[in-house]
Amino acid sequence: MALADAQGSYGRAGWFRTRTGALRPSLGSVPPPALILLGIVSVQVGAGLAKNLFARSSPDAVVMMRLLTSAVVLGVAYRSSLRGLRRLHSWRDIGVAVLFGLTLAGMNACFYQALARLPLGIAVTVEFLGPLSVSILASRRRLDLLWALLALGGVTLLARGDGDVTLTGVAFALLAAAGWACYILLSGATGRRFSGSSGLAVASIVGAVVMLPVGVGTAGAKLLDPELLLVAAGVGLLSSVIPYTLELEALRRISARLFGILMSIEPAVAAVVGLVFLGEMLYWREWLAIGLVITACVGATRFQQSPPEAPEA
Repeated sequence: MALADAQGSYGRAGWFRTRTGALRPSLGSVPPPALILLGIVSVQVGAGLAKNLFARSSPDAVVMMRLLTSAVVLGVAYRSSLRGLRRLHSWRDIGVAVLFGLTLAGMNACFYQALARLPLGIAVTVEFLGPLSVSILASRRRLDLLWALLALGGVTLLARGDGDVTLTGVAFALLAAAGWACYILLSGATGRRFSGSSGLAVASIVGAVVMLPVGVGTAGAKLLDPELLLVAAGVGLLSSVIPYTLELEALRRISARLFGILMSIEPAVAAVVGLVFLGEMLYWREWLAIGLVITACVGATRFQQSPPEAPEA
């Protein structure tokens, strides 16, 4: 599996395939690269908003509210499928979706813990090792060793712990990367067993339920603040619903390989969003590390032997 194939699996677009038909005429006139860039900016602005909430709530509570937003949106959209869940699916199918939900909760919890300790651009860069690792480990080409070394060099530069970078933050980001790798594999397994986004709806509900006691326990009465709940709902929309829709439309008109290449700029966009919205200044070495990881992602995608198509959910 090349990175573009991984992008087709982990890319936020694959799950909204059957629910965005009404938006297609208006989005159809927008060039696919612009759609992808807007989706990336939406995700990272959502992450920036989430980080600003950490001063008023805990990272775990923000994760809970984000997953709860996704669970409500998808639960309403797929309520008929959820009502017939046991009739339409085996316990094995449901078990895969539950495992997917646990992975979803763990991945987001680790990423937000990393985000609380690292600049946004660096947290996203380290997390990007997840899909990159899936791509490289599934490959049999010697050239991919070069991309692995470049990515390893980037993380080594970040792990020195200078400036605003802490080893604890990097460790949480690496756990999030491992969660992202598992997410790629489980999203494919869930997509083969469930139609549309019903599998993701189950996973989101599981993730929200798992994070509910943790979020309530760490934030307590702060969760009764209406403004906090409103901003957290905005984080869920910016980080999920909007990019799902934009990237889905882009994937209809470009190959998975090109999608993967364009998505590889996400760490750089995250760094810029962190600079503009959060005032996070990065050292030249940290920019170099981000550049190394982006180069590895682009290389793993660009030089694959055959361009895979974006997999159907």
